[in-house]
Amino acid sequence: MTAGDEPPAVPDRPEAPFLLPGELAIDTAIARRAIGEFIRGQLRQAGFDRAVIGLSGGIDSALVAYLVAEAIGAERLLCILMPYRTSSPASRTDAEEVVRRLGCASDVVDISPMVDAYFGEADGAGAGGGDARSASPLRRGNFMARVRMTVLYDRSVTWGGLVVGTSNKTEALIGYTTLFGDAACAFAPIGDLYKTQVRQLSMAIGVPDAIIRKAPSADLWPGQTDEAEAGFSYPELDRLLQAMVDRRRSDEELDALGFAPELVARVQRLVATSEFKRQVPPVAKLGPRTAGVDYLYPRRRPGSARTRPG
Repeated sequence: MTAGDEPPAVPDRPEAPFLLPGELAIDTAIARRAIGEFIRGQLRQAGFDRAVIGLSGGIDSALVAYLVAEAIGAERLLCILMPYRTSSPASRTDAEEVVRRLGCASDVVDISPMVDAYFGEADGAGAGGGDARSASPLRRGNFMARVRMTVLYDRSVTWGGLVVGTSNKTEALIGYTTLFGDAACAFAPIGDLYKTQVRQLSMAIGVPDAIIRKAPSADLWPGQTDEAEAGFSYPELDRLLQAMVDRRRSDEELDALGFAPELVARVQRLVATSEFKRQVPPVAKLGPRTAGVDYLYPRRRPGSARTRPG
């Protein structure tokens, strides 16, 4: 934990239900305009005008839904709710409220049969065999994340839209994401916002207070919360990550800022060991020009845009 007093909160309005350290405060109006242009530009460059989002009932996916609806219109957004049988009923209620307020299209896909078909149930083993029946909650959670992304990419075909990512900067830096699960997407509108900044922008854009106020959770098992599982608070973690990553502070400088050495070491280890999640797979170079190594073009390469969805 950090030493000394907590920095003052800088809410968008006095009754803000979360702590926002002053150094993490952003201009929400500028952020909304920049992200809106980013969303429209990514869709336009790829030749799409629709988007698909997995809506969990949490703050990240809710904010992205609001940002996409604001950028391209709610009529071009499809939100997919994908509960598992042990998922919190409140999460579905919150997701449905976002859909109601936005007026966008939505669908519900219960992933329980797909997950149980692999891990098995009480009356027998599934496709994953006997070992899968005793899988840990984390292993099951990663599998669920990948099943959900499979559903999203399938629905992106029938909807004719790009899958929009909902992960934030904090999650990406510490590796709190699942490869080919929640980390998979065509583009990531809030990928450069720390969790506390996600909360600030959510207040500004009108995400329901119930979603902003509840404890962040991946809903991996009943009662699970991100902060309890990780052992630190998001405001504290975000302050440290910003100092480490954005400001490139040394260990000595971090210590002078009041961050405990054991916390710094732990977070540094998380960032380092999850680097592979933030990069494209390396390629063994054999030929004279290798895709992703020395055959490189920007995404906006002339002729790269599709002429129609598909």
